[in-house]
Amino acid sequence: MVKLGFVVAEFNRDITYQMEILGKEHAEFLGAEVAEVVRVPGVFDIPIAVKKMLDKGNVDAVVTLGCVIEGATEHDEVVAQHAARKIMDLSLEFSKPVTLGISGPGMGRLEAHERIDYAKRAVEAAVKLVQRLGKYDGGR
Repeated sequence: MVKLGFVVAEFNRDITYQMEILGKEHAEFLGAEVAEVVRVPGVFDIPIAVKKMLDKGNVDAVVTLGCVIEGATEHDEVVAQHAARKIMDLSLEFSKPVTLGISGPGMGRLEAHERIDYAKRAVEAAVKLVQRLGKYDGGR
């Protein structure tokens, strides 16, 4: 069974809560276990929690869930781009899938609600990557 960790941003919690629930349901549907959930204040804070989770070594992959809504400045672009880059770096550093279930930047609240299903995509990608990359670790 694939063991997943979830790192969920609390900022825009009305949206990320729904993403978390949908992600957990989809993991169960795929036969994966959500072994650990860590909630962080915002998307910018996700990478440190991913690193701590991967350091523990209790999960096969980490699913990141968050929502970056456009504001009056380009803050949303900076947050999303830097978080995505660090998430990818951690995946490569630990040789474990860390999937991007973060919607935004450049969207309003309505688009954010329409993209709640990004959580399912991130869970599915994590499970598939663990299964497909397992052959390089001697199989699973």
